[in-house]
Amino acid sequence: MAHHWPVGLDQLAYGGDYNPEQWPEHVWQEDVRLMREAGVTMVSVGIFSWALLETERGVYDFGWLDRLLDLLHENGIRVDLGTPTVVPPAWFYREHPEALPVDREGVRYEFGGRGAICHSSPAYRQAAASITEQLGRRYGSHPALALWHVHNEYGVPVSACYCEASAEDFRQWLAARYTTLEELNEAWGTAFWGQHYNRWDDIRPPRLTPTACNPAQQLDFARFTSDTILENFKRERDVLHRLAPGIPVTTNFMTALSQCESLDYWAWGREVDLVTNDHYLVAEAERNHVNLAMSADLTRSVAGGRPWLLLEHSTGAVNWQPRNLVKQPGEMARNSLAHVARGSDGAMFFQWRASRYGAEKFHSAMLPHAGTDSRIWREVVALGASLGSLGAVRGSRVEAGAAILWDWQSWWAQKLEWRPSVELDARERADAWYAAAYDRHLTVDFAHPESDLSRYPLVLVPALYLTTEAAGINLTEYVREGGTLAVSYFSGIVDEHDAVHAGPHPGALRDVLGLTVEEFAPLRADQQVRLAGSEGELTADGWSEFVVPRGADPVWTYADGPAAGHPAVTRHALGGGHAWYVSSRLHGAHLDAVLGRAIADAGLTTPELPRDVEVVERIGEHGRYLFAINHTAASARVPLPGSGTELLTGTPVSGHLDVPGNSTRVVHLRTPVRSR
Repeated sequence: MAHHWPVGLDQLAYGGDYNPEQWPEHVWQEDVRLMREAGVTMVSVGIFSWALLETERGVYDFGWLDRLLDLLHENGIRVDLGTPTVVPPAWFYREHPEALPVDREGVRYEFGGRGAICHSSPAYRQAAASITEQLGRRYGSHPALALWHVHNEYGVPVSACYCEASAEDFRQWLAARYTTLEELNEAWGTAFWGQHYNRWDDIRPPRLTPTACNPAQQLDFARFTSDTILENFKRERDVLHRLAPGIPVTTNFMTALSQCESLDYWAWGREVDLVTNDHYLVAEAERNHVNLAMSADLTRSVAGGRPWLLLEHSTGAVNWQPRNLVKQPGEMARNSLAHVARGSDGAMFFQWRASRYGAEKFHSAMLPHAGTDSRIWREVVALGASLGSLGAVRGSRVEAGAAILWDWQSWWAQKLEWRPSVELDARERADAWYAAAYDRHLTVDFAHPESDLSRYPLVLVPALYLTTEAAGINLTEYVREGGTLAVSYFSGIVDEHDAVHAGPHPGALRDVLGLTVEEFAPLRADQQVRLAGSEGELTADGWSEFVVPRGADPVWTYADGPAAGHPAVTRHALGGGHAWYVSSRLHGAHLDAVLGRAIADAGLTTPELPRDVEVVERIGEHGRYLFAINHTAASARVPLPGSGTELLTGTPVSGHLDVPGNSTRVVHLRTPVRSR
């Protein structure tokens, strides 16, 4: 049975991707010396090294990796060992050019980057399993080995392949899902536009078509793509479980909604022994720490609430955004500790030593081009000391007061062609609603729409275009049993096949919301509408609807615009709970006014804190740990529920905590642990 934490690592994980194959071996000694100076506890190695480990098919050179792992072990540094299957060698593509992926327009990619893989290729699957088998046999019992790291960032930069091998694989996937062509034709609605199939061989991937391609076909192909890539991960994982029992196996996710869209991480989270994540700030975003918090909360939720691990982020600027802004002094530590606050049992980076060549030579690193006489290096050493003082936090969990529903498959469906407005952006609404909860200092989990929601007094639904019947029943029962639900527009519209639910909109959610929507009323690009209510006027844009109450009470009404006179925001009492509906796009304080009412309905109280001062608690066997992260330049005072010790400075505190500008404080509270 594999563990759920790197074996032999009894501290928080600190380190990064280490690529010593880019450097002469005499540099390795200096690297390890500096790692110890910085407090590094684990490094990830071998991720891009297939061409060096298997120089031709069946010809192996493990000597350099043997020496590296021995050196790291001798210096007390644990190893996250990669299977290098993200970049097959040039010799592999010489033998199997058909394993290069084909895009939707029929263009085959070439070797020379990374991740150029057709995941349906039998040759790739065999070769990946073979190199993984070699690594498992050679290093499965090596004393440095703490964790297996399969592949790298699955789905980035290429996930779907439209070649003939993928077409055949897709047909097999469809046959298993639908059993008969009659069932598939019904699910895909092929009576529309004469797309009926009477032979499986006639079905192709959704390649480029003259006009919009069948949306149900596209949605199933997205599911197939995620499932196929997951099967390749599981194949490598199972080899490693067999050859190295007890060593956990992971692969690095990219849950931030701006960084990987092609994998259903709810399914993936169930298959890894330890959920790990890579996160990179959107450098130019004004409040990019909010997206960081969102990604961390989503990753923790994919992990089922268990501790997870930040396997990559950056010490400074990245190299692949339009403008790669540098991190300000102290920002790297705040980023790292914000991830730890929200459930990560460590903070690791890409990468240890900055590269001199290649596509990422301008990407920041723990050891930068400037060397040890640099701000980044001094901050790296200081962060290592900080994480070293937080070892007791490991294994504790975050408790959330609310949930946000998110479904990757609904997102895939909503992004397809020919929706009622280009303004319908599920990710934008998720960002906006999360930011509203963040600004209320409300810690949230993310949840699948069909999951058990009973422990949350408040559930927010920023975008759920695709809503299954099971999800609709789940949310209705949640409200009947006393929960408070808040739902945004264009939710509940279609089923799992992207078919409109029978009857009026919002389909699967009309009973719980107590209303129907007679007609969508998208707004012009520059148009705003006013919403009038007893608690003041709100302004919205982008979208409106002709809402008809069927038991719900209007709270705000459209004062103008195409739906003037119709309810804009409603509240429906159902059983012991309430369901709110927001039928237009609200921003900032206007969205907060509505969500504030829902928060009050749920009986939640939120602390009075300055904006951009986040406070999160982790609770474990050894007590409560309060993280206070100040993203502002001004000092902030945070109330404490008792007394304790600030772990980063060793200072006793009681009643309140002063957090300097752009700084973080972590308090081990002496008050009893709350029952869970």
